[in-house]
Amino acid sequence: MIRFPPVRIPSSAADAAALMNARRTNFIQYTVAILIEIRSLVGVSFEEMTEAFNDAFSDYDIPAKYSTEYLINLVIRRGYRPDLAVGAFDEDRLVGFVFNCLEGDAAYNSGTGTVISHRRRGIARQLMQRSIETIPAKRYILEVIETNRRAEALYRELGFLETRRLQCWRWSKDERMLERKLTGLRSLNRDSLDVIRSWYDFPPAWQNEVASIRRASEPHIVIGDENCGAVVFPSNGDVPLLAVRPSLRRRGLGRALLQEITTRIGKPLRIMNVEDTVAGFLERCGAERVVRQIEMVRNI
Repeated sequence: MIRFPPVRIPSSAADAAALMNARRTNFIQYTVAILIEIRSLVGVSFEEMTEAFNDAFSDYDIPAKYSTEYLINLVIRRGYRPDLAVGAFDEDRLVGFVFNCLEGDAAYNSGTGTVISHRRRGIARQLMQRSIETIPAKRYILEVIETNRRAEALYRELGFLETRRLQCWRWSKDERMLERKLTGLRSLNRDSLDVIRSWYDFPPAWQNEVASIRRASEPHIVIGDENCGAVVFPSNGDVPLLAVRPSLRRRGLGRALLQEITTRIGKPLRIMNVEDTVAGFLERCGAERVVRQIEMVRNI
């Protein structure tokens, strides 16, 4: 039950402002509690989820216009759990959501949003609070675009701490660049994912981890040899893993591997949510940075 603060006389201007803010917050929550139902997304179709997602992210730095198939592939790869995901409903319409995922003792927020018509009502806060209270995990991980100050502030208020900065890149093959051909590159089996992962100097972001790749419902290709390797999803050019054996770096293997995989799939590559430490390599390869994100974690 939501209760308003007891009536009292403020002792200072600052105290009066704090009291007003507390009453405003409780009023918003009270209004939302009356008009909006908060419940899990069990039984909610992906078509409904896609409609709400595209509305909520239509005015972001990178506007969303996802197909239902794309959203299905996205959340399944991340470990989507409808029983742990949370939605806000205005009658039968999904107007807010948190797409929660689970892997072992860690949870991941694959997307939080509120449709434009229902913003400024505290819906995102309530959805996040419900998620924190119900997720059976020790850590709750999310990412937020660094220009989204409002969302970042909300997550910090809810106890999330910044762990690192991530970057998203786009790379197209430049025929003017001198190419180094790699002989012996071949398609590798799924067991090779762990080998490629072992060459990393930092933990891949959630959607790029081996567990996420193995969950994927869409086909992916593993290419490499005993010295380097990469994973690519031909449907959209996403490259969740790309690494060179540490002792053989700075010899052009990474660039040649990029050229090989883009030749094979015939489209530009997306290299999403990688640490700042690889920015120099990607810049030298001619990649274009698209957006920066903040990874945040809350212990539960």
